[in-house]
Amino acid sequence: MAVGSRFPVILCLALAAVLGSVLGFGEDIDRPLIGAPGSLIRLQESDPGLKKALEFAEERYNRGSNAMLLRKTSRLLSATKQLVKGILYSITVELSNTQCKKSTGLRTCDFYPELHKLKTEVCVFEVWDIPWQEASTQFKQKCKPKVETQPKETNEVVEASASQPLQESVALLGQFKEFMVRHNKVYSSQEEADHRLRVFHENLKTSEKLQSLDQGSAEYGVTKFSDLTEEEFRSTYLNPLLSQWTLHRQMKPAPRARGPAPASWDWREHGAVSSVKNQGMCGSCWAFSVTGNIEGQWFLKNGTLLSLSEQELVDCDGLDQACQGGLPSNAYESIEKLGGLETEVDYSYTGQKQRCGFTSMKVAAYINSSVELSKDETEIAAWLAENGPVSVALNAFAMQFYRKGVSHPMKIFCNPWLLDHAVLMVGYGELKNIPFWAIKNSWGEDYGEQGYYYLYRGSNACGINKMCSSAVVN
Repeated sequence: MAVGSRFPVILCLALAAVLGSVLGFGEDIDRPLIGAPGSLIRLQESDPGLKKALEFAEERYNRGSNAMLLRKTSRLLSATKQLVKGILYSITVELSNTQCKKSTGLRTCDFYPELHKLKTEVCVFEVWDIPWQEASTQFKQKCKPKVETQPKETNEVVEASASQPLQESVALLGQFKEFMVRHNKVYSSQEEADHRLRVFHENLKTSEKLQSLDQGSAEYGVTKFSDLTEEEFRSTYLNPLLSQWTLHRQMKPAPRARGPAPASWDWREHGAVSSVKNQGMCGSCWAFSVTGNIEGQWFLKNGTLLSLSEQELVDCDGLDQACQGGLPSNAYESIEKLGGLETEVDYSYTGQKQRCGFTSMKVAAYINSSVELSKDETEIAAWLAENGPVSVALNAFAMQFYRKGVSHPMKIFCNPWLLDHAVLMVGYGELKNIPFWAIKNSWGEDYGEQGYYYLYRGSNACGINKMCSSAVVN
């Protein structure tokens, strides 16, 4: 008897949809996320390569387990593949106890009909398969016990199939109404409001999945982005060009820091960081990341903290694509060619591309060159503490539902090679023994912790180490 057979088909389909949303997949099952070689492709359960990889993962799991009973996949939650010198399969499943002992060597085993004997775990497997060598050469796994909701004892006789959905619907509508009021949401029609309610509901489930699997201390939940689909959020607020590695301009390596990194550091405490800004509905994060870095560099060299113009870059940077994305390396080069940056007051932000209105007479800050930092997090910390805030990029998937705490998403949710958001790293430290990076975001002060995002430090989480750079002011 299969475990999934006790649950309604609709619930299973909804769960599959939620996990698809969590992992960032679109509606087309075989559509690559980015479209370039090496991008992720969502898989169906019938995929032959997936079956082989899952069998390999189950065999390795059972071989390393101390349990007496054989465990098998009771439900496939999600699966992707990626071409990286072979095929990298990333698989999320539920594994449950069968009634067979591992010593029997049997392949066909039934699951326990009693839920309390299943002892189900949610596991994420990574299997690197090299077909031309007829071998799966690399294997990683991370498993957590599945939390089952225990029914409360009651003397009341209730028709569960009728009352529970009603109660859930009332609670959902209450949450959605509160969300609309708090974030001043107004929809053009009843159809649009109904659609946004459905998206809101799916996003609640997505944030719950992130919460259950987070490895840090983060709280995920309702944010001002909770009525946007993953695709809408990505296309409106993120920056796809960051993952196009062939477009990156070669930069000079930064000299190493003269001394080791102190235990903690925060440039906000030393006057080198301006207030949190808001890029609006424009993928101009690259401009905010770079101006934030230059603001810090100018302060350290001249003692004055200026708020510099992102709109100048949106309008006048011919190397980048304004609200459609850009690269910090290009932005530095454009600023050098322009001759510097005006202030926010002189060239204010509108959040859309306009005709370039740059005036050299109003230049308030300039740069001489730019450098790329080491990809070692310890060296990045030492350089930051010595030289100022750093422009960085990361995979921002978990950021859509982040509220507070130190975020540490599992790698399958936060691929370090799929960078899509540029931000400003202003410091680092520890919170309740969890090391973190302090990151200034550009989504307004009503995002995260007063506009800041805190990310786990020490595991190259979300690719935070892959694109660190700074302007140089002599």
